[in-house]
Formats: sequence, C-alpha cells, structure tokens
Amino acid sequence: MKLHVEWTECEGHGMCVQHVPELVDLDDEGTLTLLREDFGEPEAAAVRSAVAACPKAALSIGE
Repeated sequence: MKLHVEWTECEGHGMCVQHVPELVDLDDEGTLTLLREDFGEPEAAAVRSAVAACPKAALSIGE
C-alpha cells in the first residue's frame, strides 16, 4: 500500500505527523515531507487515522 499526498491541497497542519511520523515529517516552516510512501498492514490503521485527520483531505491510500 502507498500513502499519497495531494501537494496542492496540503497546508501543513501536521495532523498526519501525529499519526505516522515514520512516513511524514513537517519542518519548522510548515512544509510536509513524505519520508516514505510504502507501508504495510502493521501501519495501516495509523495511516487510515492520518488520512481521516487531515483537515484538507490531502492524503489518500492507494496501491
């Protein structure tokens, strides 16, 4: 599975970082960095939580 970021929608709120800090990071200027897009079943619940928490719906899960 892969975590996708719609970069034009992301405003750097950082809600996703709280759920999956191993996949995404937010710098001091509020710029999101995708550390790794691939994730496995053990991380799936946390990734779904991150997707749901995004106030701009900038995250999605794909294959």
